[in-house]
Amino acid sequence: MTAPTHPLPTEPTPGPPQPTPASVPAPHAAESTPAAGPALHPAESTSASVPAPASRKGSQPARGAASSSPVPAPAVQQRPAVDPARWPDVAAPPRASRLRTALAERIVRRALARLPLRARLAGAEDIGLGGPLMEIREPEAFFRRIGASGLIGFGESYMAGEWDAPDLVAVLTVLAGNAADLVPAPLQRLRPLWALRKPAAQLNTPEGSRENISRHYDLSNDLFALFLDGTLSYSSAVFRSLPATRDLLPAAQHRKIDLLLDAAGVGEGTRLLEIGTGWGELALRAAARGARVVSVTLSAEQRELARTRIREAGYEDRVEVRLCDYRQVTGAYDAVVSVEMIEAVGEEFWPVYFTTLERLLAPGGRVALQAITMPDDRLRASRSTYTWIHKYIFPGGLLPSTEAIERVTTGHTRLRTVRRSGYGAHYAETLRLWRERFTERSAEVDALGFDAVFRRMWTFYLAYSEAGFRSGYLDVQQLLLTRDQSPAQEAL
Repeated sequence: MTAPTHPLPTEPTPGPPQPTPASVPAPHAAESTPAAGPALHPAESTSASVPAPASRKGSQPARGAASSSPVPAPAVQQRPAVDPARWPDVAAPPRASRLRTALAERIVRRALARLPLRARLAGAEDIGLGGPLMEIREPEAFFRRIGASGLIGFGESYMAGEWDAPDLVAVLTVLAGNAADLVPAPLQRLRPLWALRKPAAQLNTPEGSRENISRHYDLSNDLFALFLDGTLSYSSAVFRSLPATRDLLPAAQHRKIDLLLDAAGVGEGTRLLEIGTGWGELALRAAARGARVVSVTLSAEQRELARTRIREAGYEDRVEVRLCDYRQVTGAYDAVVSVEMIEAVGEEFWPVYFTTLERLLAPGGRVALQAITMPDDRLRASRSTYTWIHKYIFPGGLLPSTEAIERVTTGHTRLRTVRRSGYGAHYAETLRLWRERFTERSAEVDALGFDAVFRRMWTFYLAYSEAGFRSGYLDVQQLLLTRDQSPAQEAL
């Protein structure tokens, strides 16, 4: 999800992590329509990727319509049983010195005391100005994890059931809204000394991108079908009005797609390149307009299901889905559309991404993007930090700012943003509907072989992303770019 998501794309809670990065991470997408993807902070780990489910019952999802009945806020859950073989860094708090743990406790207590929430420690002591309840059941383990690995420890502590909240989104929204001020200024200035660095294995080279994508999007088509709507769209919808109900989600996803296709001028005979196939809904909708579509993805499972859906819709002659990196695409296209894929490109490859878009664009062509964005100052502060989202959800990802996109496009291409529209509140609603549906169908998630720790991880990811948009910390934007044809540029 894109993405978110993934995280919040910086750090909503403080705590100086260990100076050496922990090992392997897991998922954002490089060529699959992601979801919302923010970013948090690993402990001393030997494995950080999302464990495979104990059993997989096929990859063809059911297509039944989702119920639109409201889902009440879940009660605080009991601590889950943690399989140490599947979740080595969740099963027990990491090693951490007493000094680091004490320092983390002091910083966290100080931060919580100034926030409009109520943090209850071990059922007795309350901290905060009042507001949504955060139950810290095991304070010693909670502070130790944060002392050892910062916000990765914060997320892992939730996965372990050491803290919880009756309204998780409300607690995380408070934290997201105060993200820039949670860590004391002196520690912020020392971030390069204490913040964990992204592992080299997450670099989005063509080989690295394929691995990063597979970790998220090849989990199970059935899993995504449980909480997405019938369009299987894993990116922000655009509603007519807010708040929304679940029955409105398919139409809102089509509205999002139509806005992008309209912006790109897609119609009869258009040669369209889609970067990030997802499960094929945008390609289907473009083909229905008469476009000739080439769509590229790095997810084998998504490609298989997308091709099935395209065949069943009768558009095999108009849509080609390739298992291909965007850098390997050739040809010329009247329109290029990409939905929440730039978040998975990685900052080092943003210039390559935009020069590739320009190279593939025919004269007079248009580029329409949907991108999750974060504030430019937070991007600059956290661009190299390794987060919980990197470790467990979207490895290798980084959310851009609108300013960063402008810097790259003006510095490396003749592409210029000519229109931009924001839909952050719509993403918050989209994520709420996904999260409620995921919670409602927890027994079916279990039946696919995913355990209680996975469910807590996924719930935290969706709630964390939703909080980023509800707080205004994150936005999602649709951008229209065209090639600058001014005389000054033509002379270059």
